[in-house]
Amino acid sequence: MWKYALRRFVMLIPVLIGISIFAFLMMHLTPGDPAQLMLGEQAPEETLAALRVRMGLDRPLPVQYLAWLSRAVRLDFGRSLRSNKPVIQELAERLPATAHLALAAVTISLLIGIPVGVISATKPNSIFDNVAMVGALAGVGMPAFWQGIMLILIFSVMLGWLPSSGRMGGIEYIILPAITLGTASTASIARMTRSTMLEVLSQDYIRTARSKGLAKFTVIVKHALRNALIPVVTIVGLQFGFLMAGAVLTETIFAWPGIGRLVVEAINAKDFPVVQGTIMMFALMYAFINLVVDITYAFLDPRLRTQYK
Repeated sequence: MWKYALRRFVMLIPVLIGISIFAFLMMHLTPGDPAQLMLGEQAPEETLAALRVRMGLDRPLPVQYLAWLSRAVRLDFGRSLRSNKPVIQELAERLPATAHLALAAVTISLLIGIPVGVISATKPNSIFDNVAMVGALAGVGMPAFWQGIMLILIFSVMLGWLPSSGRMGGIEYIILPAITLGTASTASIARMTRSTMLEVLSQDYIRTARSKGLAKFTVIVKHALRNALIPVVTIVGLQFGFLMAGAVLTETIFAWPGIGRLVVEAINAKDFPVVQGTIMMFALMYAFINLVVDITYAFLDPRLRTQYK
């Protein structure tokens, strides 16, 4: 197992380097002078030139990239142009809120998507199956910003049951953002679970288990579901990237104080160090989650582990 995990980790390094190049070049390809953004448009040219030298902006681009990368490896992304605080400090302050929201969304997706997919597969073409798949199709195609606004309108404005924005600590504040962020993932997981369960239930070993007189619940949960979850685990890992991207919209709509809202504020203010740090943070989180997914995949499918013995 450790050889497989090490190989998957090494394969992530070129991806992270490519993302770091993109994040670094973004500042240089975007109109605007970072030194002028820090000091203001009325700053004297001599002061601007001195700041450019101090920031290393006068050096060749490859040299600047290597210097930036050496700091980024140590999680030093510089200072925010707005607050002058270290970027890693701002990210650390916002990360718990985003992690809380993403965890709630994933939990909703798994608790609803997998049971719905299993029941639909065991009762194909039934009323439940048809309604569930139509709902899943609607969930995949529903824009997050529209859904968030509708949820606020219904449950906050009209009914007054839940707060419309903010994060004050109570569970009621996370319900609407988590539903908005997790709807598309729930639909995708339900459809994938149904598809793989239908395929697994038609296999010979399932018919053998049934012929032995095993209970239907045992056949479905113990024999069929474990094999059906292998592609579902992969989908969950891919959905994590969607959740992080969707968090930008969701956190903006619900005024959720997470990294997604931070990057929107940084883009509006042309705070490039914060944007760069956020991109790298998203990349590291996405790489880590996919590494965990690959290891889980190998645990569920022993054939992958035997390849590296």
